Amino acid sequence: MNRLDFTVGENDGGIRLDKYLCDQLDGLSRSALTKLIEEGKVTVGERAVKKNYKTAVGDSIAVLIDDPQPVDITPEDIPLDIVYEDAHLLVVNKPKGMVVHPAPGNYSGTLVNALMYHCGDDLSGINGELRPGIVHRIDKNTSGLLAVAKSDIAHAGLSEQIKAHSFTREYLAICYGNLREDERTVDAPIGRHKIDRKRMCVTQLNSKPAVTHIRVIERYSGFTYVRCILETGRTHQIRVHMAHIGHPLAGDDVYGPAKVIRELGGQCLHAYKLGFIHPVTGEYMEFTADPPESFVSFRQKLRDKMK
Repeated sequence: MNRLDFTVGENDGGIRLDKYLCDQLDGLSRSALTKLIEEGKVTVGERAVKKNYKTAVGDSIAVLIDDPQPVDITPEDIPLDIVYEDAHLLVVNKPKGMVVHPAPGNYSGTLVNALMYHCGDDLSGINGELRPGIVHRIDKNTSGLLAVAKSDIAHAGLSEQIKAHSFTREYLAICYGNLREDERTVDAPIGRHKIDRKRMCVTQLNSKPAVTHIRVIERYSGFTYVRCILETGRTHQIRVHMAHIGHPLAGDDVYGPAKVIRELGGQCLHAYKLGFIHPVTGEYMEFTADPPESFVSFRQKLRDKMK
């Protein structure tokens, strides 16, 4: 049995307990949380409460999680580009084209399959299941850095930093058009598209706040090379925000123009930098990874056209 402790901050008072914990523990499903609360394994000030309990600033919340059980995911010997690893977490540079989690149509060859093989029994059990703790995700056709929790304390600590917007995530991207401003911030809520449920969109309906900071690196004929800094981390956030301001990402076959640049094999987007405080040692750590060859060669082609 593992115990995780939380103290409700100034901005989190008056929130339903189950919602508060879902935000704190990204890897724990709402149904799993409800079960823990009903079993009395979630306490506030050492007192069992119901799931609709409203948090108060300063509340001390404890969550007891059963020892993890194995899941039905096949470990696969897939090479991993590991940038950093210790007993609590690792940082991996995910290649373009690799899915993070097994899902319909992608039950093998995913990052989780590879991590199950690499980590063995040394995995996070934050969801009551023995599995790598994917703290945040990037899309199949987005390359770059991901932090993975190997212990529950690392998972909880990294998730808390993401929620507090203190987890640094910087991306490199090439988008259509010429951005007029050298710097721009897009503050537009994102939610599920009401017709196409596989797409996200900027909307006020059932949405969550989303903020992306954009910095121009280079301008080309018909394209702009940018750095995107995430303040929040919604599904498809950069892709949706760039399309929303009229500058979809090159190669994006979902949010971009009908005529897709096939040579890119998907959106020209790379998770370049990660920075966070190690949840156990307290040390600030920062990692970078260069974009893949497809990104670099496309950028060089655009540069050559400017000569």
